[in-house]
Order: sequence, then C-alpha cells, then structure tokens
Amino acid sequence: MKKQYLEIGKIVGTHGLKGEVRIDPWCDDPQFLCRFKRLYDAGGTERKVISAKVHKNIVIVLFDGISKVEQADMLRGKVVYMNRDDVNLPKGTNFIQDLIGLKVLDVENGTEYGVITDVLKTGANDVYQVTKDGKDYYVPVIPDVVIEKNIDGGFIKIKVLEGIFDDEN
Repeated sequence: MKKQYLEIGKIVGTHGLKGEVRIDPWCDDPQFLCRFKRLYDAGGTERKVISAKVHKNIVIVLFDGISKVEQADMLRGKVVYMNRDDVNLPKGTNFIQDLIGLKVLDVENGTEYGVITDVLKTGANDVYQVTKDGKDYYVPVIPDVVIEKNIDGGFIKIKVLEGIFDDEN
C-alpha cells in the first residue's frame, strides 16, 4: 500500500537568525522541495512553508510560526514529509519509496528474483538493487529490461539480461 506522506528531506541545521532551517533534500532535484506550500512532520502535522530557496544543494525553508533561531534549532534532526496528493509525477516516474519492496518477476515465466531494496542513481540510468536470500543483484532500469511496473500490484516484470542472476560456482 502506498504511503500518503513520503520522506522528502531532513532538517540539518539553522540558517541565519530569523528562524530559517536548512533541509538536506532527499529528492532528485532540490528545487522540487521548494515547490511545496506545506510540509509535514512524522506525526502528519502540517507546517506551512512561508519561503523556500536552494542554496548549495541545501534547501533553506522558513516555516510559519518559526521566527527565531532557537525555535528553528528545536527542529534539527527531524525528517520532513510531503503529501503525495500535492504533486503530479510525469508518466513513468515513481517515488522511490513506492518501489522499495516490490517483487521482481521474470516477464516470460514469472520466476521471482527477489524484492527491490534500493534504487541507485548512477547518472546514465537508475539501477534497482534486488535482494533475495541475503544476496544482492543489480538490475539496470532501461526499457529493454524493465518491461512492466505495477506499483499497486506489488511487482515489476523484467526481461533478464545474461549474468544478472547467475550465481558464482
């Protein structure tokens, strides 16, 4: 089941004396975090965003009701969440948190190769880390390999490339 609130970053410190916080963004582009008019804490409590800007790959945010550095410092170390209803992803794009835990199945015969345990950003293309029986395998996220993603069904189907799941003898 998809989570309504998704982790989007962590407050790592304060910025200036007016209550701004520094957020380490956990998204592809820090500018994405700046689009939100509200963020949430772990309990789902809404925090209205007054302003947000990118500064050296960190996002500087001023929350409503936080006007002093001492108040901002109390938020240090807290994870911030976004509501999935506040964004429309382009077709074919998924939140990483929705991919973690999906079963990886062979498109031809239904063999289960494990579950996605991480998504690695390599630059050229993403790579799914697939884990089965404590062993990790790496599947390139390219159209020739990832044939179907069914988030609601809890699986992806792949066309296996030679060598990906071959165990060493």
